[in-house]
Order: sequence, then structure tokens, then C-alpha cells
Amino acid sequence: MAAAIAHAASPSSLASEAPFLAENQTAMDKMMADMAVKPSGDVDQDFAAMMIPHHQGAIEMAQAELLHGRNEQLRRIAQEIIVDQEQEIAAMRLALGQSLPPSAPAPDQTSGMGMTNMQKVTQ
Repeated sequence: MAAAIAHAASPSSLASEAPFLAENQTAMDKMMADMAVKPSGDVDQDFAAMMIPHHQGAIEMAQAELLHGRNEQLRRIAQEIIVDQEQEIAAMRLALGQSLPPSAPAPDQTSGMGMTNMQKVTQ
């Protein structure tokens, strides 16, 4: 995918987009690795074990859009993705009787990201 993007984009646009592309690639690599779960014999457990990293990957990609994107419509969609995916992760964990992680501030309209999410992106 990166090769296709590199072929279609100019060198100057790639340089300005490099942080966004790197963050997305990191999110995708982590998501794919975390989705490779060893079957447990429990379909529900295995489904959640694969879907939670999938949803987390979507959250991380949406955070990159909030940090780097300029299109307000897409930024709003990214915010909705974060909220929706976090709710679905929580629902899956609760359905399996798992505890929820501590709450983090939600992304806001003014800065684009809550402090906790910004710290995740920059680490």
C-alpha cells in the first residue's frame, strides 16, 4: 500500500504526510499482530480477542486523522469512530465479564485530541 501511495503522490506532499503515514502504518502493524490470536476453544472469546485490536487500530488511525487532517467533515467522522469503537470495545469486554480499563478524556473539538490520546500518539 505504501508503494502505491508513494507512486501517486509528489515528493513534497509525501514529506508533509510522512508523520501521518508512519502513525497509520504503526497502527496497522500493531493491529494485525494483535489480531493473530491462538484459538482458545471459545468462539466468543476468540472473536473478542480479534475484534478488540481491530477496533483499537481504527481508533489509532482516527487519532492520526485528528492530529494531521484538515478536512472538518473527516475530522468529525474520526471523532465518531473513536467514540463508537471505544463503546464497542467496552461492550465486548463486558459481554465476556472482563473489567474495563480506566477512562480517558475524549477527543475535543478545539485541540483535536485529549491529552491522554495525544500522549499515546507521541509515544
